[in-house]
Amino acid sequence: MENLNGQSEVVVLGAGVSGHTAALFLKRRLKGRARVTVISPESEYNWIPSNIWVGVGRVKKEDVLIPLSPVYEKHGINFIQGRAVSLYPEGTQDDPGPQVGYISTNNSSTETEFVKFDFLINATGPKLNFAATPGLGPDGHSFSVCTAQHAQEASLELHKVIQKARSGIKQTLVVGMGHGSCTCEGAAFEYVFNVDTELRRAGVREQTRLIYLTNESELGDFGVGGIQLNFAGFITPSKIMAESLFYEKGIESITGAHVERLDEGTVSYVTLNGERHGLNFDYAMLLPPFQGHLLKSFDRNGNDITQELFTPANFMKVDADYTPKNFEDWKPSDWPQSYRSPKYENIFAVGIAFAPPHQISAPAKNPEGLNITPAPPRTGMPSAVMGKVIANNIADKILLGAYGQRTASMAEMGAACIASIGTGFKEGSAASITMSPIVPDFEKYPETGRNLSDTFGEVGKAGHWIKKILHYMFIYKAKAKPLWWIIPE
Repeated sequence: MENLNGQSEVVVLGAGVSGHTAALFLKRRLKGRARVTVISPESEYNWIPSNIWVGVGRVKKEDVLIPLSPVYEKHGINFIQGRAVSLYPEGTQDDPGPQVGYISTNNSSTETEFVKFDFLINATGPKLNFAATPGLGPDGHSFSVCTAQHAQEASLELHKVIQKARSGIKQTLVVGMGHGSCTCEGAAFEYVFNVDTELRRAGVREQTRLIYLTNESELGDFGVGGIQLNFAGFITPSKIMAESLFYEKGIESITGAHVERLDEGTVSYVTLNGERHGLNFDYAMLLPPFQGHLLKSFDRNGNDITQELFTPANFMKVDADYTPKNFEDWKPSDWPQSYRSPKYENIFAVGIAFAPPHQISAPAKNPEGLNITPAPPRTGMPSAVMGKVIANNIADKILLGAYGQRTASMAEMGAACIASIGTGFKEGSAASITMSPIVPDFEKYPETGRNLSDTFGEVGKAGHWIKKILHYMFIYKAKAKPLWWIIPE
């Protein structure tokens, strides 16, 4: 199906890291051969990694947000501010073309409008599921750094707590995960150290108790089963690296915890050993679990096929092996390579939107059978790589007649993470970690599951300055300024 101008129609749902990356690479490759349309509920792109600094007041909210319309207009990308709500991969009886339904988010209209497509990339990102834990989130009794606005609100409250500590009132701060199935432990890890730096900078660290509350079975798991790091020439578990940082900074930790509810000033949680506890706090930043964004899906006859395309958590099924298996039977080959729907070859899902086959960390349950295990992390660098790879494969299909064979399996892909430990010319430091692959491959690397030549860690000021430089580089790239494509994902 081509439009009246002889162009293929490529629709990207979402303008986060993976969607924005995909749209820019699609248009760069295809130019006039395709009309690229982005549908996103937000009018701005958020460079989420720097929300951590917004959340402690070191970076302004406006410095991590980029208006999308000017970028897309400049590069000839069609932009629709709306929320995708339905999917008709086969079209309808009245209109046979594949199409997606959306509701505008920049006006008061509640009517569903439709856009046709030849190729669809689902990059809708996470739905922040605060409702999974009663009392969790900005509308409840805790804060978040998942959006720039959330981070700004967290910063304002944090500095109120600092003022109370300055007046001599002891304060308890809790940072971590708000549910047993959360992901993005790295973000909470980074935030707790930035909070520690702010407390020290304000001279109130002795007046505060800082606690890290996590669903990880041990510190340094990060949702990837931990990492054996080449650290200063020695093979060191990430557990040891993380524990030493917590000990050095005097940050308490509670591991293997599922938050059951939050009330004003109290977080109630249950641990892997089945014990229940209540923890009083003056400030809490707890991340929510993620869901996918629901796209009600129908075949040409109007039959609901949502369950065929999506998991119960609304993540889209792709070319992964979803056969239920025991942990010891998990394999790298379970993980997707092309991110293509097994039912429709012209539909793809990347980033948080795709359904992982299983966790990466070993599953852990408490005596009640409650699963307390991090979900697989698939944000940031992996999301961008997926977006670029799928964009180029689709471009090959349009230009050359066959999909490109590039792959982006998390069982083959490496990743780098720099977790700042405060920011500032003198105080800034960071824990820098690289790993390859993200999903351990014990068949290829029997001892550690990863290539030790590409898996290492370091703590120091160099990492902080690299992260600061990367902040400006990726903002530049997101603005699609000259030579943006040479900046790596």
